[in-house]
Amino acid sequence: MKCMICDSPCDYYFSKSYALHPFGDVMNSIRDVDYFRCQRCGFTSSKTHRLLSAAQLQELNVKVHELNENDPDIRNYVNQPPYAEQALMIGLFRSYGLIACDGMLDYAGGVGTLSNLLKKLFGINLQIYDPYMQAGDLTRYVRDPRDEHYKTVVNSAFFEHVISRSDLDSVNSMVAQDGCLILHTLICETIPRDPDWFYLRPPVHVAFHTNKSMNILMEQWGFRSSIYCPQSKSWTLFHLEFEEIRDKMDQINRDLQTTWLYGKSGFVDYWKGF
Repeated sequence: MKCMICDSPCDYYFSKSYALHPFGDVMNSIRDVDYFRCQRCGFTSSKTHRLLSAAQLQELNVKVHELNENDPDIRNYVNQPPYAEQALMIGLFRSYGLIACDGMLDYAGGVGTLSNLLKKLFGINLQIYDPYMQAGDLTRYVRDPRDEHYKTVVNSAFFEHVISRSDLDSVNSMVAQDGCLILHTLICETIPRDPDWFYLRPPVHVAFHTNKSMNILMEQWGFRSSIYCPQSKSWTLFHLEFEEIRDKMDQINRDLQTTWLYGKSGFVDYWKGF
């Protein structure tokens, strides 16, 4: 098995059983999941999910999504993205000229929670493309934007679901050469060798990125700098050099009278101690 990030060999890391509540029923035909870790960059992913058919994967994702939407116990068990903080960050970035909002796309935006907040709070129009589901106001959905490029692409809670490199590249392919990618997922220094790790709770979390793997991915995609916002747990990747965005980032921190944003050349390894 090769790493989808750097193409290096991967070794068996650990296994997790999903036989118990709340996901035992939906994982009835799978149960145990085997995770492999890249020798070079530490990227860790499920070999079990890679071997499932497209129909099996779709069925699993639909079942888990239905549980998440309809069972309050599941929603308390699984963390939701910090949508309010993400909306505030995007609103600030627009006001200070860090990003352009005249061409925005939320890739895999689901039911449009972030899009709704941005429209209500800041009057920002965030279009949605989701190849997996559509709901709510369908006028905000883009049917097939694969030949389009956007100044700002938002991607929230998707990178942990990918099973192939093409899943990742499809997101980046929509970012304009002078645009940026806003990314929300969990990224740490080393993926714990622990089946009880909280980020493994949903059986559709199958890919876990490290600071090193994300820095490699940034370089492959041509991004040169990044900003991290702990409140929104989101990274913004820029094709610009860090010196070209630093003044605007520093001005936001000064106006908020706190270090709300962290930036550097390459990938911001904020969770280096974890």
